[in-house]
Amino acid sequence: MKAVEAASDERLAIEAAQRDPSRFAELYESNFARVYAYIARRVRDREEAQDLTAEVFHHALANIARYEWRGVPFAGWLYRIAANAIADRWHRTARESPGGEGAARAIEEIGVEDEIERRAILFELVDSLPPDQRQVVTRRFVDQRSIREIAAELQKSEGAVKQLQFRALQTLRTRMGNDHG
Repeated sequence: MKAVEAASDERLAIEAAQRDPSRFAELYESNFARVYAYIARRVRDREEAQDLTAEVFHHALANIARYEWRGVPFAGWLYRIAANAIADRWHRTARESPGGEGAARAIEEIGVEDEIERRAILFELVDSLPPDQRQVVTRRFVDQRSIREIAAELQKSEGAVKQLQFRALQTLRTRMGNDHG
């Protein structure tokens, strides 16, 4: 239940910042360390990491009114902004310097790390599902069990298990949003 409470608190903080941009400070303070760490792991230069972090939060503040809550942690949106800012910086650097192979390799690494971030968000969302839906999703996709096996284990009909799976996947898709695939 802590994940649900945290999501509710975060949503309230976002809505407050959308009404009054001076309330953005709470979102900044609760996400600064993780965004800075995300950027610092990728750029390896302290000054550049600080500049990019400032750029990310400036962009987020400027666009907070357009942010749409989808049940996904706010940090996911900030990570996407950060990944785009880093990629933009590397593209600029690659254009300005000959032989930008290092930049291309670094951009590939962002794709892998973004996938890791996306999976972490998905695991968090699965944990927030109602217990019966979470159990079906875990048995089906982690344990690779059939609908029939899950139905027997849970002492439910196959139709009931299919319905639980359908609702769980529908909830996850909605929460992940179109931007997360």
